[in-house]
Amino acid sequence: MTDRIVLAYSGGLDTSVAIGWIGEATGAEVIAVAVDVGQGGESLEDIRQRALACGAVEAYVADARDEFANDYAMPTLKANALYQGHYPLVSAISRPVIVKHLVKAAREFGATTVAHGCTGKGNDQVRFEVGIQTLGPDLKCIAPVRDLALTRDKAIAFAEAKGLPIETTKKNPYSIDQNVWGRAVETGYLEDIWNAPTKDIYDYTATPEFPPAPDEVVVTFKQGVPVAIDGIAVSPLQAIQELNRRAGAQGVGRIDVVEDRLVGIKSREIYEAPGAMALITAHKHLEDITIEREQARFKATVGQRWSELVYDGQWFSPLKRSLDAFIEDTQKYVSGDIRMTLHGGAAIVNGRRSDTSLYDFDLATYDTGDTFDQSQAKGFIELWGMSSKVASTRDQRAAGK
Repeated sequence: MTDRIVLAYSGGLDTSVAIGWIGEATGAEVIAVAVDVGQGGESLEDIRQRALACGAVEAYVADARDEFANDYAMPTLKANALYQGHYPLVSAISRPVIVKHLVKAAREFGATTVAHGCTGKGNDQVRFEVGIQTLGPDLKCIAPVRDLALTRDKAIAFAEAKGLPIETTKKNPYSIDQNVWGRAVETGYLEDIWNAPTKDIYDYTATPEFPPAPDEVVVTFKQGVPVAIDGIAVSPLQAIQELNRRAGAQGVGRIDVVEDRLVGIKSREIYEAPGAMALITAHKHLEDITIEREQARFKATVGQRWSELVYDGQWFSPLKRSLDAFIEDTQKYVSGDIRMTLHGGAAIVNGRRSDTSLYDFDLATYDTGDTFDQSQAKGFIELWGMSSKVASTRDQRAAGK
């Protein structure tokens, strides 16, 4: 029986050419796997037909938008995950769901190898291959660009020679990856980190310099998950889509950052994540009134480590699974409403309410009705500073010798 290889297929030039390129280089049959995580553009059926026309023996397509929103974007939201304080893990969280479907397709079609279109200097090769090794330890991995010398110029020549039904003459100067959680842009003009992004880079967001009138929105959460917007029930996918539209119209969620890649180099990235950044802002403000102080402080540390693990391709790791359990436990009381104004590139929270809030008006107020016993403060301060006071006395005594 002829060997079979499943290929993560986007429908673009490189992965379309990779179908025939892999076949000629290995003698294997290629099954194209396309996964919709809300990237927009062509229909899955059009992509499926192109894969078959380019030589795939089978084409596996999956509408994973709700799965992606529920099982990957929502854990990211609960963690308030921002790699290096900036990046909401747009591409990093889409790779595990694609890996899941690649392994599923490999089992379904009897493939022994999984292929992806990543280069040898990016993060995604690690995310794909570590995920595949974890979910399918018996499967092998290849990357045509990295392992089979498939360069861009060779891809164009191959497509033209074979008459493949894809655009081969126009070269976008940027590398772009997008899904419903956001959009990532790199390379080209952006590789000079002094160059400012040009207007043509952006697609999910309007320019914030000339915004429309302020847009006030109320997001309702239940145990850390958005369940309504302005009182209208929504699914996680619908919540992201609605805030992509409304926050995007106000220029919210533009990010320009130089980040540390897993492979050891620094890379300049432009991100657009209007829905993600608006939701993370709202969620964090709701946590501020519903999570106990020490738990909240530790959760910030956990969220940072969670972000690093996911960025580094460890979605399926034991540590990430353990951190998931902690984060999920913190969300028990994260329910309520957040009101915020979207305007001029910012999402500003100006109202919060929750039946499980830890904010006590009578303790917080300075007016009549204050129930805080200020007489307790003096003794508290004495005890709180005791260890520092004793150490300072020792230091002064030692210095005088």
